[in-house]
Amino acid sequence: MPEERPESQRAEVFETPTATEIIQISKMHVGAMESSDADEVWRPAGMRHVVIRTVGRKSGNEHKVALPYWIDPDGERVVVASMAGQERNPSWFVNLADKAANPEILVRHQRGAYWSDAQVLDGDDYRATWAGLTADREWYNDYQAKCERRIPLVRLVETRPAD
Repeated sequence: MPEERPESQRAEVFETPTATEIIQISKMHVGAMESSDADEVWRPAGMRHVVIRTVGRKSGNEHKVALPYWIDPDGERVVVASMAGQERNPSWFVNLADKAANPEILVRHQRGAYWSDAQVLDGDDYRATWAGLTADREWYNDYQAKCERRIPLVRLVETRPAD
Protein backbone atom coordinates (compact mmCIF):
# COMPACT_ATOMS: atom_id res chain seq x y z
CA MET A 1 0.00 0.00 0.00
CA PRO A 2 1.49 3.39 -0.90
CA GLU A 3 2.85 5.44 1.97
CA GLU A 4 1.86 9.03 2.67
CA ARG A 5 4.52 11.28 1.17
CA PRO A 6 5.97 13.67 3.75
CA GLU A 7 6.22 17.37 2.97
CA SER A 8 10.02 17.15 3.08
CA GLN A 9 12.34 14.20 2.63
CA ARG A 10 15.55 16.13 3.09
CA ALA A 11 17.98 14.08 5.12
CA GLU A 12 20.80 15.03 7.45
CA VAL A 13 24.25 15.30 5.95
CA PHE A 14 26.50 12.53 7.17
CA GLU A 15 29.97 11.18 6.53
CA THR A 16 29.79 8.39 3.95
CA PRO A 17 31.08 5.10 5.33
CA THR A 18 33.39 2.85 3.30
CA ALA A 19 31.96 -0.15 1.42
CA THR A 20 33.18 -2.48 4.18
CA GLU A 21 31.62 -0.27 6.85
CA ILE A 22 28.34 -0.14 4.92
CA ILE A 23 28.10 -3.95 5.02
CA GLN A 24 28.90 -4.07 8.75
CA ILE A 25 26.50 -1.24 9.60
CA SER A 26 23.71 -2.87 7.58
CA LYS A 27 24.10 -6.18 9.43
CA MET A 28 23.86 -4.44 12.79
CA HIS A 29 21.00 -2.27 11.58
CA VAL A 30 18.99 -5.27 10.34
CA GLY A 31 19.28 -6.86 13.79
CA ALA A 32 18.10 -3.68 15.51
CA MET A 33 15.24 -3.20 13.05
CA GLU A 34 14.03 -6.77 13.54
CA SER A 35 13.86 -6.27 17.30
CA SER A 36 12.38 -2.76 17.58
CA ASP A 37 9.86 -0.44 15.93
CA ALA A 38 11.42 2.66 17.56
CA ASP A 39 11.85 5.73 15.37
CA GLU A 40 15.52 6.04 16.33
CA VAL A 41 16.13 2.58 14.84
CA TRP A 42 14.02 3.00 11.70
CA ARG A 43 14.82 6.66 10.89
CA PRO A 44 18.53 7.31 11.42
CA ALA A 45 20.02 10.44 9.79
CA GLY A 46 16.48 11.66 9.10
CA MET A 47 15.81 8.88 6.57
CA ARG A 48 13.18 6.15 6.74
CA HIS A 49 14.54 2.63 6.25
CA VAL A 50 13.36 -0.80 5.15
CA VAL A 51 14.81 -4.27 5.45
CA ILE A 52 14.66 -6.20 2.20
CA ARG A 53 15.08 -9.94 2.01
CA THR A 54 16.39 -11.50 -1.17
CA VAL A 55 17.44 -15.01 -2.14
CA GLY A 56 20.98 -15.46 -3.44
CA ARG A 57 20.86 -16.14 -7.17
CA LYS A 58 23.72 -18.67 -6.88
CA SER A 59 23.61 -19.83 -3.26
CA GLY A 60 19.85 -19.91 -2.71
CA ASN A 61 20.54 -18.46 0.76
CA GLU A 62 18.42 -15.76 2.34
CA HIS A 63 20.05 -12.31 2.57
CA LYS A 64 18.79 -9.22 4.40
CA VAL A 65 19.92 -5.63 4.04
CA ALA A 66 18.84 -2.38 5.66
CA LEU A 67 18.33 0.44 3.16
CA PRO A 68 17.15 4.04 3.34
CA TYR A 69 14.23 4.79 1.08
CA TRP A 70 12.65 7.80 -0.56
CA ILE A 71 8.92 8.10 -1.24
CA ASP A 72 8.04 8.92 -4.85
CA PRO A 73 5.10 11.17 -5.82
CA ASP A 74 2.79 8.11 -5.96
CA GLY A 75 3.70 7.16 -2.38
CA GLU A 76 5.87 4.19 -3.38
CA ARG A 77 9.15 3.41 -1.62
CA VAL A 78 12.29 3.76 -3.77
CA VAL A 79 15.71 2.42 -2.76
CA VAL A 80 19.05 3.31 -4.33
CA ALA A 81 21.71 0.73 -5.26
CA SER A 82 24.54 3.21 -4.78
CA MET A 83 26.94 1.40 -2.43
CA ALA A 84 28.38 4.91 -1.92
CA GLY A 85 29.52 5.10 -5.55
CA GLN A 86 31.43 1.81 -5.72
CA GLU A 87 32.09 0.61 -9.26
CA ARG A 88 30.05 -2.59 -8.85
CA ASN A 89 26.37 -2.92 -8.04
CA PRO A 90 25.71 -4.11 -4.48
CA SER A 91 24.99 -7.82 -4.04
CA TRP A 92 21.46 -7.19 -2.82
CA PHE A 93 20.67 -5.46 -6.11
CA VAL A 94 22.25 -8.18 -8.27
CA ASN A 95 20.15 -10.78 -6.44
CA LEU A 96 16.97 -8.67 -6.57
CA ALA A 97 17.38 -8.08 -10.32
CA ASP A 98 17.46 -11.83 -10.96
CA LYS A 99 13.73 -12.48 -11.34
CA ALA A 100 14.22 -16.27 -11.49
CA ALA A 101 15.72 -16.21 -7.98
CA ASN A 102 13.57 -13.32 -6.73
CA PRO A 103 10.19 -13.03 -8.47
CA GLU A 104 9.15 -11.20 -5.28
CA ILE A 105 11.11 -9.84 -2.36
CA LEU A 106 10.04 -9.38 1.23
CA VAL A 107 10.05 -5.76 2.41
CA ARG A 108 9.83 -4.95 6.11
CA HIS A 109 9.02 -1.37 7.06
CA GLN A 110 8.66 0.20 10.47
CA ARG A 111 5.21 -1.10 11.27
CA GLY A 112 4.72 -4.05 8.94
CA ALA A 113 5.86 -6.08 5.94
CA TYR A 114 4.78 -6.90 2.40
CA TRP A 115 5.85 -8.78 -0.71
CA SER A 116 7.06 -6.69 -3.62
CA ASP A 117 7.66 -7.18 -7.31
CA ALA A 118 10.67 -4.87 -7.21
CA GLN A 119 10.78 -2.60 -10.27
CA VAL A 120 14.17 -1.46 -11.57
CA LEU A 121 13.52 1.99 -13.01
CA ASP A 122 14.52 3.06 -16.51
CA GLY A 123 13.95 5.82 -19.06
CA ASP A 124 11.90 8.88 -18.15
CA ASP A 125 10.73 7.22 -14.94
CA TYR A 126 14.36 6.83 -13.83
CA ARG A 127 15.28 10.41 -14.77
CA ALA A 128 12.29 11.97 -12.98
CA THR A 129 12.77 9.83 -9.88
CA TRP A 130 16.52 10.53 -9.76
CA ALA A 131 15.85 14.29 -10.03
CA GLY A 132 13.37 14.21 -7.15
CA LEU A 133 15.57 11.98 -5.01
CA THR A 134 18.72 14.04 -5.49
CA ALA A 135 16.87 17.29 -4.77
CA ASP A 136 16.41 15.89 -1.25
CA ARG A 137 19.63 13.85 -0.97
CA GLU A 138 22.33 15.63 -2.95
CA TRP A 139 25.08 13.17 -2.00
CA TYR A 140 23.70 10.62 -4.48
CA ASN A 141 24.98 12.90 -7.26
CA ASP A 142 28.44 12.67 -5.65
CA TYR A 143 28.16 8.87 -5.59
CA GLN A 144 27.15 8.85 -9.27
CA ALA A 145 30.17 11.01 -10.16
CA LYS A 146 32.49 8.48 -8.49
CA CYS A 147 31.54 5.55 -10.74
CA GLU A 148 30.97 4.75 -14.39
CA ARG A 149 27.88 2.59 -13.87
CA ARG A 150 24.46 4.19 -13.67
CA ILE A 151 23.28 3.81 -10.07
CA PRO A 152 20.08 1.74 -10.11
CA LEU A 153 16.82 2.87 -8.54
CA VAL A 154 14.30 0.27 -7.39
CA ARG A 155 10.62 0.91 -6.67
CA LEU A 156 9.27 -1.44 -4.00
CA VAL A 157 5.62 -1.74 -5.04
CA GLU A 158 3.49 -3.90 -2.76
CA THR A 159 2.01 -6.96 -4.47
CA ARG A 160 0.51 -8.60 -1.38
CA PRO A 161 0.73 -8.39 2.40
CA ALA A 162 3.23 -10.56 4.23
CA ASP A 163 1.70 -13.20 6.49
